[in-house]
Amino acid sequence: MTARLAHIRRHPIKAIGGEGLKRASLRAARRLPGDREWAVLTEAGERNAQASQTGGEPDRWLPKSCFLRGVSSAPLQAVTGGWQESRIALRHPARPDLVFDPETEGVRLIDWLRPLWPADAPAPTRLVRGAAIWTDSKWPWISILSLGSLADLEQRAGKPLGIRRWRGNLWIDGWEPFAEAGMAGHIIRIGEVELRVTDQIGRCAATSADTETGSMDIDMIETLERHYGSTDFGIYAEVVTGGEIALGDEVAA
Repeated sequence: MTARLAHIRRHPIKAIGGEGLKRASLRAARRLPGDREWAVLTEAGERNAQASQTGGEPDRWLPKSCFLRGVSSAPLQAVTGGWQESRIALRHPARPDLVFDPETEGVRLIDWLRPLWPADAPAPTRLVRGAAIWTDSKWPWISILSLGSLADLEQRAGKPLGIRRWRGNLWIDGWEPFAEAGMAGHIIRIGEVELRVTDQIGRCAATSADTETGSMDIDMIETLERHYGSTDFGIYAEVVTGGEIALGDEVAA
């Protein structure tokens, strides 16, 4: 079976929503454009942000502990949505729909998120745009996942899991289950783009949440460890040769 690019996923705000794309333009040593461009700082994160005295944007990449994340609030995993022209439209089963301008209406997002965030956790403070894109890794990597691996995991877990809980960028259809785990250092070609596999992706408890309801429905860390002897799922890769990618592109590894 010829492997092909099945999904391109972008998450405009770190840990909050996500959207599918039909195509994307990738550049060498750069992340997926627009992915995790924004993030919500917490009170604890503000202490590390090194923003200006007038409340400006952080001037450097910050670790994931500075931001709202699904590992600290399962309900966040049920947020869906992305760009709607020049505004971001979000939905959640327990909240009214929200459409807002991230440039000028970040406070509306903070108010919308408060009921989804634990009262005993450092509170959300503000929406910030990154000096670098707010991915978990400070390196300019793109995440690649396999539908074959997902199908194998779903069969072993005895339930559908879907693609949203993993928050990956590119999903490949046609690889043997967990073939990607042995690709470190390999070059993957998607259409005209070349990516070098850099590392596997270690998973956290955020993947234990059902993205339809925002409630925990499985102990994903224990499940991965029990069935595969590791909590890795998916790989990171760096763009070596840039270009356009589109759904249906052939993938060679």
